Order: sequence, then C-alpha cells, then structure tokens
Amino acid sequence: MEPGGTSPPSAPPGSWDAFPPRTLEAVDIVVLVLYFVFVLAVGLWSMWKTKRSTVKGYFLAGGEMVWWPVGASLFASNVGSGHFIGLAGSGAASGIAATAYEWNGMFCVLVLAWLFLPIYVAAGVTTMPEYLQRRFGGKRIQIFLAILYLFIYIFTKISVDMYAGALFIQQALHWDLYIAVIGLLIITAIYTVAGGLAAVIYTDTLQTVIMLAGALSLMGFSFAKVGGLEDLKNRYFKAIASSHNGNTSCGLPREDAFHIFRDPVTSDFPWPGVLVGMTIPSLWYWCTDQVIVQRSLAAKSLSHAKGGALLASYLKILPLFMMVLPGMISRILFPDLVACADPKSCTEICGNPSGCSDIAYPKLVIELLPLGLRGLMMSVMIAALMSSLTSIFNSASTIFTMDLWRHLRPLSSEWELMVVGRVFVLLLVVISILWIPLVQASQGGQLFIYIQTISSYLQPPVAVVFILGCFWRRTNEKGAFCGLLVGMAMGLIRMALDFVYMQPRCGEPDARPAVVKYVHYLYFSMILGVVTLIVVVAVSLLTEPPPEEMVSRLTWFTRKDAPRKNHAAIASSCPLSIPVKGIHEGGPSLGQLEITDDPENSCRSSPGPLDKKQKEKTRSKLMGVFLWVCGMESRDAQTPGTTAEAKVGAAARASIDEAPLVKHILNINLLLCMSAGVFLWAYFA
Repeated sequence: MEPGGTSPPSAPPGSWDAFPPRTLEAVDIVVLVLYFVFVLAVGLWSMWKTKRSTVKGYFLAGGEMVWWPVGASLFASNVGSGHFIGLAGSGAASGIAATAYEWNGMFCVLVLAWLFLPIYVAAGVTTMPEYLQRRFGGKRIQIFLAILYLFIYIFTKISVDMYAGALFIQQALHWDLYIAVIGLLIITAIYTVAGGLAAVIYTDTLQTVIMLAGALSLMGFSFAKVGGLEDLKNRYFKAIASSHNGNTSCGLPREDAFHIFRDPVTSDFPWPGVLVGMTIPSLWYWCTDQVIVQRSLAAKSLSHAKGGALLASYLKILPLFMMVLPGMISRILFPDLVACADPKSCTEICGNPSGCSDIAYPKLVIELLPLGLRGLMMSVMIAALMSSLTSIFNSASTIFTMDLWRHLRPLSSEWELMVVGRVFVLLLVVISILWIPLVQASQGGQLFIYIQTISSYLQPPVAVVFILGCFWRRTNEKGAFCGLLVGMAMGLIRMALDFVYMQPRCGEPDARPAVVKYVHYLYFSMILGVVTLIVVVAVSLLTEPPPEEMVSRLTWFTRKDAPRKNHAAIASSCPLSIPVKGIHEGGPSLGQLEITDDPENSCRSSPGPLDKKQKEKTRSKLMGVFLWVCGMESRDAQTPGTTAEAKVGAAARASIDEAPLVKHILNINLLLCMSAGVFLWAYFA
C-alpha cells in the first residue's frame, strides 16, 4: 500500500481482489495453532479447578471466582469480534461518536456492582427471569423474559459475532465460511459443555490478555503509519474515494467526526439521545442481561464482584484507541476501498452496496501487520469471537434450564438439569450454523449501528421493569406485565417498520413514514422507556400492592431484611404437576415433596424409600469417561439444593457484607474511575 492511500498496481482501486491481496503465512498459522492449544489447555485446567457436577458449580462456577478473572470475563464477554468490526467500521464511516456506547458502559457496569448486585445476591438468584419471578410471583413474566432473552441471544448476539468472525476468517485464511465457523463452534462448545462457567471465565481471562496485546500492537502500527493523532485529524477529512465525483455529499467524512455530542435534530448521534436514550438499553445490558450478571454472581463475594466491575470499567476506556481510531486510520490508508460511496463499486469491493466501512479493521490487520503479528491478531479476533459465543452459550443454557425446563419438569433431578444444560448448548450450535446464510444477507453498512438499533427497540421495557422492581416497593406483577406487553409491542412494531422501510442510500429520496424518518432510534428508546414507566406505575397504583414476601430481600431498601419463612407462599409458587395437598399427605410415590428454607431452591423432592434402596449400577468404562468429561460423575437422583455443597454455596452468596477496609478502597476506586469517565466525556464531547 502506497503512503498516499492508493492501492498497489496489481490491485486496481475498486476491485474485489484488492481486499486482501495476501493471506496468512506459515509463521502466522503456527501462532494460531499455539493459541488454540493454549486455550484448550486452560479449559482443561479449569475442569479440575471447580466442581462441575452441580447446578451451582456448572452455571455459577461454584461462586468462587476472584475479582480479576471476573473483570476480564466481563470485558471479553462484552467485546466480541462484532465490536472490532463494528466500532472500526463506524469510526471509518462517521468518526468517534460510537465510542459513546463504550463509555456509557463504563458507568453502567459500576451501577451493576454497587446498586443492582447487592439485591441479586440478597435474593439468592441464578438467572434474571428467576429474580423477576421471586419479585413479582407467578410464572408469566419469568417465561416471557426467558423466551425474549433467548430470542435476543440467538438472533442478534450470536448472529452478529458469527458474521464478524466469518468476515475475518474468510478473508485472511480463504477458508470456506462454513468449515471455519463450524470448526470454531465445535472447539467453543467442547469447553463450554465440559467445563461450565468456570472454563468460560478462565479462558475469557486468557483471551482478554491476547485481545489487549494484539489490538494495542495494531493501534501502534496504525498511528505510526498515519503519523500520530494530529495527522489523523488533518488527513481524515481528505480521505475520499478517487471515484467520488465531487457533486454530492455521499462518501464525504462528517464535519463533526471528532465530536461525541452532535446536533440534536440532523445528526446521526443526537446528543440528548446519547445521554438518555443510549443509557436505557445500556442499563439493560450491564445490569440485567444474563451474560453479564452471571459473571458477577460467580464472584466469591460482593467485594470481588465490585473489583471485577472496576477492572472492566477501566478497560472500557480502550475501545476508542484500540478500535475506533484505527478504523478512521484505515479510511485514510485505503480510501478507495473503505470509503467507497458508489453502490456498484461497493458491491464489487465487499458485496455490500450500502458501504464497505465494515472491512476497515480486517484491512488493517492483513495489510499493516508484519509476519507473526498477523497470526496473533487473527488469534485476537478468534479469541473475541469465541469468548462472546461461550458466554452466550453458557448463559442461554442457564436460562433455558433454570427458567423453562424446571418449569416444565419441577421434580427433575440435578443430573437431568446438567444433561439438559449441555444438550441445549449443542442445539444452539446447530441453530447458529443454520443462521449463517441469513446473517450474510441481512447486515447493513455499519454492523455496530445495526446492533444498537435492535437493542433500542427490544431492551428499554425490560430495563424499566427491572429498575422499578429493584427500587420501588409498590411495583406489582400486574403493572410489570402490562408495562412489558405495551413496551414490547411498540418496540416490535418499530423494528418491523425499520425492516420494511429500509433507510435509503445516499442521494435517494426518503419515502419512509414520519415515525421512522424523523424519530431517531435513540429518541425512540427514550419514548419507549417513558411509556413503559407510565404504564407500570399507573397499573401498579390502581391494583393491590405486592405482599410482603414479594418485597423482603428483593429490593434495594429491603435487601438486608432477615430471611422470611413463608411456606404457604413458597408452596403456592412451586410449579407442581401434582395437587398441593400431596405435600401434607405423603406426596407422590417417587419421593415426598419438601419445602425448604433454601432461597435458591424453594421446591425439591427428598429421596423416597425406593431411592434410598436403589444401588448404583455399574457403568461401562466408555460411559464413565464420557460422564467425567461432562463433569457428571455422580448420577444420584437429586434436585438442585439437596447437596451440602449447594446449601453452603447458597448461604455464602446470600451475604452482602463487606470488610470495612476493602469497602473503602473500592469506593475510592469508584470515584477515581467515574472521574476518569467524566473527563473523557468532557474532553471529546
């Protein structure tokens, strides 16, 4: 690539062959192979580190994680390959404004640790739908949210990361798309199924180190190539494709490219929407999303969870420098490719008539990095892809097992739940592979903006219900359910309109309805939040207040209440497939139902006479090895919570006490981190 940004003679501007003209060499392949060996070794090591044969051990890593792997896993789970592709692409297309999502997350992850997590810990929950079931009673909210969460995971998170990872692998290795993705998914599924959350968190920690090393190296090479930050600011506004005719604004850099706060009416990121509309779905993601909260619940104490959140918050400063600015540099170095404006030439270059800004980061990696480092950077992208997928697989498996399967089979044994959780991961792998063709056909010019628009339509109603449930005692089940229904209906209608009336390409007339044309998705997020808030508050005030057992230890103001023993309420909330009178009259023949004080499991079956007499059958050696790999050496017919280990774990997680010295250190770091965030917002706003 010539310094001026033109393509080499062998690859004329606008040709598809220009991206990329070279592939990974032997040294790069060796680095990739070593990476895979290392990750599998860490995954195997983590299998010995924790107990995987219980619900708590598999889904919450035994609740024994210290702060640094928790923080690294929070960061790795959040920053997937879609981030590298999407943020760099948004930087190339419109400047630094997309950084606002990252720096918004800096504050929201701290809100999780200091405000929401003490409530979840006091409640002793495993999943977010389970919290709402405890808080509001009934089953309809829990099932509604469990299905919604699975929908969001499968059709946005998995699809986006698969698309972004495939873009890298296909261009760098020239492999068949399906072979590359299936291979990655198989390796990912092996240590997710075998090790549970512990394996996911430990491999996430390794991958965070690799991600930071590779991305910071590429950042250094990029700035060295462009001449530093000042040269970047000067040259970015001149980065225009040579095919641009000069008579249109299409393909020109934005004048406000280096500002986060932009015009409230005409810009792509209106500043009121950035401050408020962006924060609502961000609170959903960081404070109520199963993928994120599950990592914090795996911490051995509230202090370690706060330390992990602080580490993740500090790391969230980096995406501007690791992804957005390199994306802008890519536009300077390769303007004919990354900054193409003509639909015909864009289709030739990257197969997308809307624009080719999403190839900004892969282009940098393939063209700019020296031998060996290209292999490391490919490892970074694969690490980002795998860390996101493992997190989603484990969390989706948790929601399906604990919120849907246990509802269908309330007396299922712990061994059965372990099998179901692992089989569901394999089912997700199959769905992911089948979804690839639709992902290829559906992505727009800016992947990151696609993610955020979907988030703005689906997540605000859930965020508002969680906020009111956690911080307003008067919120009841009817209000929460009505708010969810109204908000979700509005969001789905707007999302459907967006897909029916696509945004016109530059220079084409805009014939979209006014609600789509003039109401920015960040403003719609604000409207959705306000409407949901009004509905929840109004219905809650017009109906009966929630009973005391639905409030005690389940809100911010009641989190320190003494544990209540309300057997009648517990019995009524058990999704039994037998008459409740069986509790008092001996119960079913398989085992007598027993009401426990365990907050984690209010319903369980105690072994009946037949269970106690039954001897363990001898298994073949092959079956024994298989069960050991899956962490299910014991096939005792227990339900969750019947083991001593599970009871001890539940009691430990129910404590929200902190040592005074540690608490003061964490609070000082909280102030420092928030001050750094405010400074960055002020400097770049």
